[in-house]
Amino acid sequence: MPLSNTSSSPLFNISSPVLLSPTQVRNRARSKSIVKVEQVGNNSFEESQDQHAFPDVNSEWVNRKGAWLMHPLLIIFGKFFIDMIPGISSEMSWTITNVAYMVISYFMFHWATGVPFKTFEHAGAYDHLTLWEQIDGGAHYTPAKKRLFVTPIALFLISTHYTHYEPWTFALCFISLIINLFHKLPQVHRVRVRILPPEEDRSGSATPGTPLTPTTHNTMLLSPPPPYTL
Repeated sequence: MPLSNTSSSPLFNISSPVLLSPTQVRNRARSKSIVKVEQVGNNSFEESQDQHAFPDVNSEWVNRKGAWLMHPLLIIFGKFFIDMIPGISSEMSWTITNVAYMVISYFMFHWATGVPFKTFEHAGAYDHLTLWEQIDGGAHYTPAKKRLFVTPIALFLISTHYTHYEPWTFALCFISLIINLFHKLPQVHRVRVRILPPEEDRSGSATPGTPLTPTTHNTMLLSPPPPYTL
């Protein structure tokens, strides 16, 4: 019996392509810290170039002529203004002068960041820096920073002397002095302490809690080919 030269091609029974079930992707729980300490700015070469490309008009005034006398004159003027308020004793006047100077200088040098006017000369290199961190390009122990460091100490000693070292006023003035001087230390340069910071996902994407698996009813089915016919 002659063999048949015709043969059938193998047939594949291929169903619909694989469909993955979009299971719910859950983010892994992140621990939220109450206090967060971070450093602002990358202090890179590009940032340094942007900062020194043009003079920083926001902080260069501290080295100009007359800036050395500005703080004492403002303190004396503020003291005379407080003395004109009826019913204010000398002890209370010195305490208010001391605390007011500490609060104003704190918000001026250590709270506000960036520049108070719109400029594109520094490409945003000072946006996250305080005025104290901008003075003299961030250098420490400069004459301007030494003067600004000594001024609150001198005012504290004078005010506590004229208040006769009364415990409550001494404690109030001392606490305000410590808070003011703490942010002037080189150890906290460009360091920020955030209380109850917003929760963020550092991975940049969601961390899946359940892997994606194909469904059982949409899997690829391959049937074996039939044998060759003779």
